[in-house]
Amino acid sequence: MPDITLYTVPQCADCEAIKRLLQREGAAFTERNVRGDPQALAEMQRRADVRIAPVTIIGDEVVYGPFSDQRPRILAALSGRA
Repeated sequence: MPDITLYTVPQCADCEAIKRLLQREGAAFTERNVRGDPQALAEMQRRADVRIAPVTIIGDEVVYGPFSDQRPRILAALSGRA
């Protein structure tokens, strides 16, 4: 399985939904809180070219936006169909 990084902010419903999805799929991931960690924010901006969490990076696949937009792309990337 590819490396997965999830960039989040506190009290974000979309961030929590993505975490639950990844856990339900059995995907190990690293969570980075961009609000409390300037280095994580800079890394997210460099890797994804966006400034708003949540951002999910699965291998080379960069997914961002609300949970409803990310869900199908995350599932495709996890199944190798990305």
